[in-house]
Amino acid sequence: MADFVEHATDGDIHILRIANAPVNTLRTEVRAGLLAGLQAAQKAGAKAVVLMGAGRGFSAGAEMTEFGKPRQAPGLNEVFDAIEQSKAPVVAAIHGHALGGGLELALACQARVAAPNAQIGLPEVKRGFVPGAGGTQRLPRLIGMEALTMIVSGDPVSGTRAGALGIVDAVLEGDLEKAAIAWARANAGKSFTLARNRTDKTQGQDMAAFDEAAKKLLARSRGQESPKGCADCVRAAFTLPFEEGLQVERDTLARLVAGEQSKALRHILFGEREVARIPDVPEGTAPLPVKKLVVIGGGTMGGGIAMSAANFGLPVTIVETSQDALDRGIKRCEDNWKRTLSSGRMTQAEYEKRRANLTGSVDFEKAVGEADLVIEAVFEEMGVKKEVFARLDKAARPGIVLASNTSTLDIDQIASATSRPELVCGMHFFSPANVMRLLEIVKGSKTSAATLATALDVGKRIGKLNVVVGNCDGFVANRMNGKRGLQIEKLLQEGCLPQDIDRVMETFGLAMGPLAIGDLAGLDIGAAVRKARGTVAPIADAVVAAGRIGQKVGKGYYDYDENRKRMLSKEVEAIILDTSEKMQVRRRKIDDQEILERLLLPIVNEGARCLEEGISYRPVDIDVIFISGAGWPAWRGGPMFWADTQGMKAIRDKLAHYAEATNDPNLKPAALIEDLAAKGGSFAAMKGSKV
Repeated sequence: MADFVEHATDGDIHILRIANAPVNTLRTEVRAGLLAGLQAAQKAGAKAVVLMGAGRGFSAGAEMTEFGKPRQAPGLNEVFDAIEQSKAPVVAAIHGHALGGGLELALACQARVAAPNAQIGLPEVKRGFVPGAGGTQRLPRLIGMEALTMIVSGDPVSGTRAGALGIVDAVLEGDLEKAAIAWARANAGKSFTLARNRTDKTQGQDMAAFDEAAKKLLARSRGQESPKGCADCVRAAFTLPFEEGLQVERDTLARLVAGEQSKALRHILFGEREVARIPDVPEGTAPLPVKKLVVIGGGTMGGGIAMSAANFGLPVTIVETSQDALDRGIKRCEDNWKRTLSSGRMTQAEYEKRRANLTGSVDFEKAVGEADLVIEAVFEEMGVKKEVFARLDKAARPGIVLASNTSTLDIDQIASATSRPELVCGMHFFSPANVMRLLEIVKGSKTSAATLATALDVGKRIGKLNVVVGNCDGFVANRMNGKRGLQIEKLLQEGCLPQDIDRVMETFGLAMGPLAIGDLAGLDIGAAVRKARGTVAPIADAVVAAGRIGQKVGKGYYDYDENRKRMLSKEVEAIILDTSEKMQVRRRKIDDQEILERLLLPIVNEGARCLEEGISYRPVDIDVIFISGAGWPAWRGGPMFWADTQGMKAIRDKLAHYAEATNDPNLKPAALIEDLAAKGGSFAAMKGSKV
């Protein structure tokens, strides 16, 4: 046990340090070590006990790998009982993170102190369940109504804010261990009221006001169950004795942990760790050093990429073809930062620091010659891309990685314009690039391991979630989403209006339906792609022909007011009805389940083909991409996870049915789905394949 909990003394003050690197999760050995340490301190006559974390933080909470398995003694509640019954006050000293069970451990202590920059919170809602060791009962008794927002949102607060709220008794500067020992010694004789026994913040509260506040918070949850569970548990803290409230919490936890949503959220949590394992990058492959980034193009994407770098301290230069274009690009970045500044989410000092990392140039050769990595973000047209890369190849120093932000184009073709194809890869950022976490790193046929390692390193340094994918039209997210386009067109022809399709997908949990997203991105983009490919979509083409190309002109599938609020369009309805009539398609009422299946099944089917072709290493890579870059709700677990919940036989049969009913070859079940259905398999059970 001593390996997991260090026990030290400073005179009559005992110090217990949780030592379970890297984040001090509360695994069985830690719980046992804490119990043993408390007993030893009591036996030695300690005046007070300082409980803290070794290394980077206090504790990140429960050990997730223990979920779904029989818990071994001692449980957290046994540890908490020992703390609360301790004659010597136990003082939690928090630095780094105190999250979930880590904060619940601190809440059981007689007192808490924290470093100003500590991060303190109960994020369980983001894993699909509720705090399960008394957090929903102790925190409200400490801080009252503020606990509702903290627990339902799952967002942490700083140590300084925790002090203002009353979560911690003191915010201590400097060496936290020394300061906490001094504070514990000075307060050892004080009478502390345990959080479980406090009533002044919960009794006699206006529960109608509570319910109204909960209603507003839950309106943002879009079908996720755990926020309501959290609100119900917090309500119990205001209306029930402590032990009865604990039972509400335990019952809610048991129900939610066993549910599909929590399984989906944990699937994504572990998936984000799994995608970091890149079979094509041998362990120990060193990234090339990157101290200066150059972005070619200062438009929406280029500017967003540059902001991402500057935000995380990586010096970046935007290169443009003219001073006017450069000034516009730089100003766009400045305006974005200033909006964040004016909202209070950024300090003036932080703004100045980020702005200092951003420079611009119209001297292509000079700027590129000084770069350690170049990311191209120019117009999405192969001829333009190859022209830029040929020029980059001449201007960039030997050994420098050249990356393209292309969202669809062949990386090998782009690389063919250079003499260094092994140093070319895709770095596909998602819009807005300074906000979206996902970065698809595209491996071409000649891309080297060192090039991938470099792109992965830079992506991590600028706060992105990297997923390596293979080279194909659209890569993973755009390729898969693109396959539902024919079904959207057919649904509109057969009986749906735009709001029907978007309502179903938003009810499913997406923040925006596909037609609203099209309006946001610009319908002219899709029209250009169809023209280049020689395909037609009668309704979509008619909408664009009417000048309705999206939010930028105030009208697309919807009408938009000056605040870009979307409204139903009578003109679009007339276009749809007229087109159906001309095509002699008899319109019918299409139920929501059919709409949902016809929009999700093409995505799943194409995901299976990505796995067959080795475009994705693992099914979970696809799920992580859709959660982080394609707007899927995390509590749905991604398209491949969703398919597993339906069963492979059902997926196969529905695909075959709709392929025949709608004459859509994209819906012919992929060979992988046929195989899994025949063998009773699942995507979750698949082993990774090489990109």
